Amino acid sequence: MRRLLALLATAFALFGVSASAAALSPKGSGKTETAVFAGGCFWCMEHDMQGVPGVIKVESGYTGGHLNNPTYRDVTSETSGHYESVRVTYDPAKLDYGFLPYRYWKLVDPTDDGGQFCDRGPSYRPAVFVTPAQRPIAEKSRAEAAKRLKTGTMKTQILPLQTFYPAEEYHRDYAKRNKLNYFAYRTGCGRDARLKEVWGG
Repeated sequence: MRRLLALLATAFALFGVSASAAALSPKGSGKTETAVFAGGCFWCMEHDMQGVPGVIKVESGYTGGHLNNPTYRDVTSETSGHYESVRVTYDPAKLDYGFLPYRYWKLVDPTDDGGQFCDRGPSYRPAVFVTPAQRPIAEKSRAEAAKRLKTGTMKTQILPLQTFYPAEEYHRDYAKRNKLNYFAYRTGCGRDARLKEVWGG
């Protein structure tokens, strides 16, 4: 389903139908930091990480693979080793890094290491990509999240941060620019229903 929607989005973009998202400028300390998460469909991860106080920008992209400058086709072919992921840029004066993994766990099924929801394959696996400073915080949050699971066991990995490659323009802010397609995909994929099973109401 997602691949079909992506192809349709590409076609619309070629005919000038897509609109660019408004740029968000940082306010506050002037200093920014980043955090990278993989949680299946990056359209959903991008949507669900936006709006958190202190978050400046959320970008869809690819990380964790061996190919430089991968395309969506490379990643979904499952030959590049990349994960669909998001890079969250935030103001550390307004938001502590520790809140981001706390937020992240409730957005994924960490008991499933074969993909997420209806999207299957290595590129859709959940993972938290960390700097050395972020690792102990992320590992502590994973241990705490494992205790809150209503079903299954924790399988999501904490991995070293690698190069993050922004996704193609038509993937960015997909939920905002293609609301009907996005919510049809999200509902059809069973994401929210499964999250209730994993974490409870």
